[in-house]
Amino acid sequence: MNAETKSRVSVALTIAGSDSGGGAGIQADLRTFAFHCVHGTSAITCVTAQNTLGVMRVDAIPPEAVVAQIQAVIEDIGVQAAKTGMLLNQEIISAVAQQVETLQISNLVVDPVMVSRTGAQLIDDEAVKTLRDVLIPQATIVTPNRYEAQILSNLPINSLDDMGAAAQVIYENLGAKAVLVKGGGMQGTLRGVDVWFDGQKLEVLTTKLVETKNTHGTGCTLSAAIAANLAMGKELWSAVQQAKEYVTNALTDSINIGKGQGPVGHFFSLLHN
Repeated sequence: MNAETKSRVSVALTIAGSDSGGGAGIQADLRTFAFHCVHGTSAITCVTAQNTLGVMRVDAIPPEAVVAQIQAVIEDIGVQAAKTGMLLNQEIISAVAQQVETLQISNLVVDPVMVSRTGAQLIDDEAVKTLRDVLIPQATIVTPNRYEAQILSNLPINSLDDMGAAAQVIYENLGAKAVLVKGGGMQGTLRGVDVWFDGQKLEVLTTKLVETKNTHGTGCTLSAAIAANLAMGKELWSAVQQAKEYVTNALTDSINIGKGQGPVGHFFSLLHN
């Protein structure tokens, strides 16, 4: 096998923010891609100053610069899948959505980063509306957490049935090909339980519950793992199942660094060698 043959690997693109603490965002996405032996490319939407204790500052990248990054990757390298994370504002969301359509980016995983797992809104109402109206309809799958699903569906979510109802409403009203409502923000036995709907089947995804405070980057990692599996040619439902397993294992070997909430262990299988 020559070097050229060996270099032909699947490629995925992450369009998201930079996390200076390395636990989430672009940094988590690229580690996740690498673990799956997928070459990771990126378009950075914002730069944050943050650590395990929280976010101290956020600076947006100009929409034109975000567009230039996406075009540079697609026009030369090409990608088999892409994911979006923190897009920060209406202008960036609109620019990204236009590029997805113009460049015909397929296998798009939209992690609609707009509300934290604790319920704090991260982007303004106009940005939420733009995300809902122009980007999510182009998604292969959208992966809202509990609070994001409440906004997207206009339904309260307090039970497993509520999660299923929200997933169906989001699918029917917003146009994504599939919806995965994440249960990381749920309480009790529903914590970590996710609900899938693709217009045909409603499925509940459960794995072992991992007790750890170090869960930073869980949502980014899940959506990146789905994108990585799609880039490798996996069928969507299989990609979601395998991504869920990957995140569970990464939580099992989460990293206890800093004074606050550490990140998941993206290379968990290497930690015991």
